[in-house]
Amino acid sequence: MFRWVKIASWIELALFGILLVVWLVPGLEHETFFAGMAHGIGFIALAILIWIAVLRRQAPYTLLAATLTPVGPVGSVIAIRHIEGKEDNPSTADRSRVLE
Repeated sequence: MFRWVKIASWIELALFGILLVVWLVPGLEHETFFAGMAHGIGFIALAILIWIAVLRRQAPYTLLAATLTPVGPVGSVIAIRHIEGKEDNPSTADRSRVLE
């Protein structure tokens, strides 16, 4: 399930980026509305997906907390990178995994 959370986080980050672009360009009110709706629905879906992953103990609570910050999908992508970085670092990974 963590793989799906990671994919959904990147998709939501792309939607957020599109929203920022169409919001900054003058004269794209309709596009801004639709990009905002896509981002809003996508963000809610991402938060629910992460919440389910946390309840199943397939993701840490810190990922949910990072997602619910004002930066939203940026926080989730950064948190995922941090989580994966801790798993790749033998000094912070499970000692039994390192010995195998």
